[in-house]
Amino acid sequence: MKNRVTAGIAVTALAAAMLTGCGGKTGESGKKETYTIGISQFAEHKSLDNCREGFLMGLEEEGIKEGDNLKVEYKNSAADMGTAGQIADSFVSDKVDLICTIATPSAQTAYNASMDSDIPVVYTAVTDPVAAELADKDKQPVGEVTGTSDKLPIEEQLEMIRKILPDAKKIGIMYTTSEANSVSAIAEYKELAGKFGFEIIEKGVTAAADVPLATDDLLDQVDCITNLTDNTVVSSLATVLEKANEKKIPVFGSEVEQVKLGCLAAEGIDYISLGKQTGKMAAKILKGEKQASQMKFETITKPGFYANTKVAETLGIEIPQDILAEAVESFDTIEK
Repeated sequence: MKNRVTAGIAVTALAAAMLTGCGGKTGESGKKETYTIGISQFAEHKSLDNCREGFLMGLEEEGIKEGDNLKVEYKNSAADMGTAGQIADSFVSDKVDLICTIATPSAQTAYNASMDSDIPVVYTAVTDPVAAELADKDKQPVGEVTGTSDKLPIEEQLEMIRKILPDAKKIGIMYTTSEANSVSAIAEYKELAGKFGFEIIEKGVTAAADVPLATDDLLDQVDCITNLTDNTVVSSLATVLEKANEKKIPVFGSEVEQVKLGCLAAEGIDYISLGKQTGKMAAKILKGEKQASQMKFETITKPGFYANTKVAETLGIEIPQDILAEAVESFDTIEK
């Protein structure tokens, strides 16, 4: 029995046939000549763009190259669940060989749409595939769906914040209440915060329009803000940073692109590397070496420290030299 999954609502169990293989053109020898894949990206921001870029790079490293033996249909749902569902349905209707989904809501809608077909789904930037009901607690897929997790290194993030802000007591986190990945991350932050002497102040939003007021509310209560990989909030990062900078309150990111844009620092992952890892998984499926249902989801095991010294200077914060020396990359400018 396989379950359909949706973001923020109850799951309905449906019986479905076992999924096998892919379509596409084949030559006289039976070997596939070309592949067609659909890429469904949930929102427009640099982290997810990097996932897409890395995914195509990973495929190319495995001999599957766009414009050569690969046709790509790319669609972005602009953080709208209804649009994500329409995109998934269109890919199934087009009978693509594989659907790549970028972010949790796109993964859930694509799996729902494709589970009664023979089209595998490979996801990336899904923080908690188990909470999203795309995998079980042993990392086994629930059907023909697998991919990579961008699970945050939350304990390392808290430790880093404590080193940079030794006197801070309250950390604010904004998140989208319908995003399973964000709800899961909030729970882990609360579980670990006490270990470092922090209290987590959370603020839920349902849409980008809620972000300005939610930011104002958080900034009145906290010593700093830390970001998740929440698609709605990250898409509105410029608003969060502008308001926080006015009050000289630091904002910590969850990956390198957020640090480039003006977050003070992050213990995060490289989304291009994550995308590459996903592309290599997809290549195995397209080549018929493995089925998605035979592949546990994967994660990047080691986070990297990123810092923005320009932001530190503007806020009057000194990043300790011992941790700055360990940075994978540091920046002395803020991208516009």
